[in-house]
Amino acid sequence: MKEEFMGYQRPNREVGIRNHIAIISSVVCVNHVVQQIADKVNGAVAITHPLGCGQFGPDYSNTLNTLIGLGANPNVFGTIVVGLGCENISSRLLAKNNKKSKKPVEFFDLQEVKGGSPAAIERGVKLGNRFSEEAKELKREPFDFSHIVLGLECGGSDSISGISANPALGIVSDRIVKFGGTSILPEFTEWIGTEHLLIKRAIDKNVSAQIHELLSGFLENLKGLGINFLGVQPTPGNIEGGLTTIEEKSLGTIAKAGKSPIQGLIQYTEKPKSKGLWLMIEPSLDVESMTGLAAAGANIIAMTTGRGTPCGNPVVPVIKLCGNPKTCEWMAENIDVDMSPIIKGEKTVEELSEVLWLKMKNTLNGEETQAEKLGFNDIAIWRNTAAPFQYMHCK
Repeated sequence: MKEEFMGYQRPNREVGIRNHIAIISSVVCVNHVVQQIADKVNGAVAITHPLGCGQFGPDYSNTLNTLIGLGANPNVFGTIVVGLGCENISSRLLAKNNKKSKKPVEFFDLQEVKGGSPAAIERGVKLGNRFSEEAKELKREPFDFSHIVLGLECGGSDSISGISANPALGIVSDRIVKFGGTSILPEFTEWIGTEHLLIKRAIDKNVSAQIHELLSGFLENLKGLGINFLGVQPTPGNIEGGLTTIEEKSLGTIAKAGKSPIQGLIQYTEKPKSKGLWLMIEPSLDVESMTGLAAAGANIIAMTTGRGTPCGNPVVPVIKLCGNPKTCEWMAENIDVDMSPIIKGEKTVEELSEVLWLKMKNTLNGEETQAEKLGFNDIAIWRNTAAPFQYMHCK
């Protein structure tokens, strides 16, 4: 039987599983205005952040590309960009790029609206209500899984994650790839110690070389700065959860990506160039990572957690799965799929992967995740101007 889900067709042929109206601030100064607009418009989500003014270099590019990508995400029906009027990442620039997705886009600057912020909020609500009515006219249609882009995330990892939730997610990721879809594995600093395993899965020598050069270059850069990476990873929480080495943590991380061939590496927020499994260059920061996945076009994210985490994303539903029995009990309201029967010896990884698959299909068809129900709409944009990551530009 053919596997299908019910989604929303976009003008650029991408498919969304949500039908959000994104209200985006081009700069931190209008965050409050953007939030108030979103609060007053049905189906709207606020995309706010502490950046957008006086940025340069990689930080400027990351912020610009992230905001463009979030507005272009297939789960977004249309975008309204609100600026202040004097920032270097302008509302006009964002709107111009968002229009490439062929979806409805509007923009304005607060400084150009007579009446200040109250008038700007009124203008935004008026535009948002118009978009909301248009969005209601769009109905779900059946699509196959080649239209799915799955983001693979983990946070608050412990020693249980790598032998329970992570490999179960890996089976689901392989299934998405088998059906012609796409999976993205971020968090490159958590591949360290497993690069030989990733290299074996690369589709060609060029991809193998990129993986090797990325990780060896990263460690050499840190060494030159007098930084011992082993003092950073695993984190204190990971250690308290039973992880002892970066290699152990990395084995768990890459388990989320199953066994599919690796098509290549992409930069932070960059869209995969084809179907299949891709690796994203992002330094293992949970919210920054999920923001990058959403900006790269992921229409669904699965996040494994051992110690527990509540975070979500404003445009992409985040499914939380956990293999730690204590966390599943203590944070039941944050967990979508209880994977603890694996560690209890009651169910196999394969059996729980089927439970996750069913949850994913229900989410694709509109069922809310716990993060959505609780209103966790977290945004963080990776900043790296002052960090030792400048070499990370794969040829």
